[in-house]
Amino acid sequence: MIQPLAYIHPQAKIADNVVIEPFVTIHKDVEIGEGSWIGSNVTIMDGARIGKNCRIFPGAVISAIPQDLKFKGENTQAVIGDNTTIRECVTINRGTKDHWRTEVGSNCLIMAYCHVAHDCVIGDNCIFSNNTTIAGHVTVGNYVVLAGMVAIHQFCNIGSHSFVTGGSLVRKDVPPYVKAAREPLSYAGINSVGMRRRGFSEDKINEIQDIYRTLFVRNSNVTKAMEIIEADFRPTAERDEILNFIQSSQRGIMKGFGNS
Repeated sequence: MIQPLAYIHPQAKIADNVVIEPFVTIHKDVEIGEGSWIGSNVTIMDGARIGKNCRIFPGAVISAIPQDLKFKGENTQAVIGDNTTIRECVTINRGTKDHWRTEVGSNCLIMAYCHVAHDCVIGDNCIFSNNTTIAGHVTVGNYVVLAGMVAIHQFCNIGSHSFVTGGSLVRKDVPPYVKAAREPLSYAGINSVGMRRRGFSEDKINEIQDIYRTLFVRNSNVTKAMEIIEADFRPTAERDEILNFIQSSQRGIMKGFGNS
């Protein structure tokens, strides 16, 4: 179902059962998976790879060139997974030669006026509320919720199952399973509500909470806290994920509440 008032380049690859509303513009090097819906006045530019059963609402611009002065026209992509919803006026830029693509996972909800910059990697099942802005080279794990008007500095990492409160300025990495709030951004507990919704057991939630109390609440520096966690907590997938995230952080992690 392609409306006659839409413009689709003849070499674009549009799968079966795709609905394209009036005044859509689709450029040459574009692929759209079956069952997707493209709302009116959407612009999909070269390099877009859109999965199955996606919904893209009016005014969105997908795969525009990066807002990066180092970009020299290289052949890059913006890849969007299956079952992802992109609301009104969202902008998702394609990558640069640093990563060659911007990636948004499957089953995500990107609400109105969000911006995802070049070379970002967004996991599955994420929710970004209205007006959230993500700078270049940011990595976001799975099941991350960013409330409205969150702004994330370039090269930051956001761990899986974390929650960042509305209006937050994210300048440091946010570890997995936590809530982040306040200014400057600080630890505000674990994301127990989100984990319960996703089937985490109470024992597992308590284990994660004890790990973060050691890291953020008991006034040890990060190096000392890491040593205590490795010594006192038995190896589990969640413990190791937290330790590996902190050890690999390039920007450093956010502070515990009340720490300087």
